[in-house]
Amino acid sequence: MTDRPTQPGAEPADRPTADAWAALGGPAELLKRVGFHGPRSVLPSGLPVRRLARATVAACSLAAAELAAHRAGGPVPAVRVDEGAVATAFVSERHLAVDGRTPVSFAPHSGFWRTADGWVRTHANYPHHRTRLLSALDLAPDSGPERLAEVLGGLPAEQIQERAYAAGALAVAVAPVSATVHPLVERRTVGNAPVRSLGAAPVDRPAAGIRVLDLTRVIAGPVATRTLALLGADVLRVDSPHLPEAEDAHADTGFGKRSTRLDLADPADRATFESLLATADVVVTGYRPGALDAHGLAAEALLARRPELIVAQLCAWGWTGAWAGRRGFDSLVQAGVGIAAHEAAPDGRPGVLPAQALDHGTGYLIAGAVLRALTEQRTDRPGGRHLRFSLAGTASWLLHGITPEPPSAPAPAPAPAPAPGTDGEPYDPARWLAEVDSPYGRLRHALPPIGYEGAPADWARPPGRWGTDAPVWL
Repeated sequence: MTDRPTQPGAEPADRPTADAWAALGGPAELLKRVGFHGPRSVLPSGLPVRRLARATVAACSLAAAELAAHRAGGPVPAVRVDEGAVATAFVSERHLAVDGRTPVSFAPHSGFWRTADGWVRTHANYPHHRTRLLSALDLAPDSGPERLAEVLGGLPAEQIQERAYAAGALAVAVAPVSATVHPLVERRTVGNAPVRSLGAAPVDRPAAGIRVLDLTRVIAGPVATRTLALLGADVLRVDSPHLPEAEDAHADTGFGKRSTRLDLADPADRATFESLLATADVVVTGYRPGALDAHGLAAEALLARRPELIVAQLCAWGWTGAWAGRRGFDSLVQAGVGIAAHEAAPDGRPGVLPAQALDHGTGYLIAGAVLRALTEQRTDRPGGRHLRFSLAGTASWLLHGITPEPPSAPAPAPAPAPAPGTDGEPYDPARWLAEVDSPYGRLRHALPPIGYEGAPADWARPPGRWGTDAPVWL
């Protein structure tokens, strides 16, 4: 296969897109509907981040187009993915502005730190994570980054990692590229319970009428449910009132959704949650394996109660192995699986990807898998669906499953400027940014990258204030 842009109806655009689509269980013949356009000099990296990004968005777009065709009773719309839109959306949190203020992505106690024998990456964006990290290192709660650096510099990286883990904090030793490979997507059909039929829906809202319980946080899960909301689903995010959230993070990923807070240990709140679950079509969770089991929300328990449900689960480190139960974020997985070492600077300082690509890529895969499951249930085989994803699985694919692009050829002689829309087009993210008024103020945000004929150009509603919506379906 070639990595050159193709017209819809030509051969599949590239191998990563074909692999992502196959991982979602998609019919291979539909790949002929996929094409790409727009600037190609985006998401530069020593790893094939650009190819991962456009493949995950293309697979999700094709899944949306497939469901749209089913509900409209027509052919599958052509998929045309704009690589500029993809690159902009993959750093949506960096483009967010709230009344002109640009949020800070990482807190002062988060980042790479030299240790006695290497490097460690910490994540302390949430106050409780910062408190646990400082406590694990026997530091005062008001210790600043300078004091943290001093202590970390005198300890071995793995000792820091394990002390943090024992304290519920987040620190990971920077490791060489791991040979461990996790699956990109795990899918299984559970039973053959009938599912409710779906009526006709507009092409730009193929998930209209679908109810999604969103039990996710930070980026990957919220990107998935933000995408389902874009496509018409009624998405209700549910958080614990005891677990804080960064308002800026919700301002980025809360588009199209509603958000409420319920304490599942409280009988009244639990009854409310159960009433929501009773008529949900999809549950998406983003907590580490086992974290929700005590509340009866393990996948097996959910599917036993609702055998026609689609349950999509996300974790950081994979679903098997010694690290399966550990907390993690994109930046920590990059450090732990060898991406940070692979991208290191000449002086040895660990590097990062040009985007939180594990988060965003996994988010589009989750959304695509849910859309495909909705179609499968109604055209192929009924029954529940259990879908599992991990940031480590997406990292494995990036490291071991996608062929890097060949080095650039020597620059040719100057040529006329390319016409807009060609793959020589310069990249200007402003083309894929928009502004909207919201309860948070005036928001500048990245437009959605989902691209098929008739796809929605933007979300129907801006994010509301986190946790303030009523716990009801629309």
